[in-house]
Amino acid sequence: MTLIEQGIEKLFPEIEPFDHGHLQVSDTHRIFFERCGNENGTPVVFLHGGPGGGISPLYRRFFDPEKYHIILFDQRGAGKSTPHAELKENTTWDLVGDIESLREKFGIDKWHVFGGSWGSTLAMIYAIKHPDRVMSLMLRGIFLCRPQEIQWFYQEGASRIFKDHWEKYFIPPIPESDRGNLVKAYYDILTGDDKEKQLKAAKGWSQWEASTSFLHPQTDIIEDFGDPELAVAFARIECHYFTNNIFTDSQNYILENVDGLRGIPTRVVHGRYDVVCPVENAFDLKAQWPELDLHIAPQSGHSALEPQIAEKLIQFTNDAVR
Repeated sequence: MTLIEQGIEKLFPEIEPFDHGHLQVSDTHRIFFERCGNENGTPVVFLHGGPGGGISPLYRRFFDPEKYHIILFDQRGAGKSTPHAELKENTTWDLVGDIESLREKFGIDKWHVFGGSWGSTLAMIYAIKHPDRVMSLMLRGIFLCRPQEIQWFYQEGASRIFKDHWEKYFIPPIPESDRGNLVKAYYDILTGDDKEKQLKAAKGWSQWEASTSFLHPQTDIIEDFGDPELAVAFARIECHYFTNNIFTDSQNYILENVDGLRGIPTRVVHGRYDVVCPVENAFDLKAQWPELDLHIAPQSGHSALEPQIAEKLIQFTNDAVR
């Protein structure tokens, strides 16, 4: 059994949505949503990673479908949301507004918020802005989007651990003369007019992240992230957000506003050997927020499908509706 199969084995059985569609959230953007489980159950919203990653049928399966009203959506420009890979009117604050639009559309007063990686970032920022709408936070792979984290993963740090994947995927799209600031170099290509170079860069960016997301790299996942449609949205939107400091007025927005999260029951699982979002992030958050319930998965990387992480996330969601 592969590592991914071991993680999937921890999840609830496959389910299909009872409702899905698009919600017009601006003159430009329509976001795709789906609802699963029990419409009269405890509401939970799933926030995917990236930004730009989109949702997957697997994400429905972190929740008991008999007990939860599960709402999932593709964030602006991602997945089945339209326009595809669009960067205009696509900021953190737009996404926070979209979460509220969905909550209001379905007549939900308060809900649990579940997110990993960028999903954890968005979940915390949403909760800072709308604490009265959050029953609890269930988070994985804390990402605070500080400059040091971007530097670690996209310039120097993770490159020393996964040097072979760095040289295979991330470095080739960028001319040697432009490698002093790789995020900027990628941004220039990903927002440029040369579609051939853009696709090559998108695949390089996306497959680099996919290759480092598990403790042991998973070939199938790396190949999936090379799909042109997924890669272009993922790379363009991530690079757009990171280049613009996720559209906050501070380089340390979450830790500086952590007081807004106090009083919200929050549980976190973070892989000890997470290379994408180093475990230091979770410890830094815990230091500012001692009441945070933090669990370290001792033999895990970044992905929600790492078996120890998947098992702990299922425990979180089960405990929240006991």
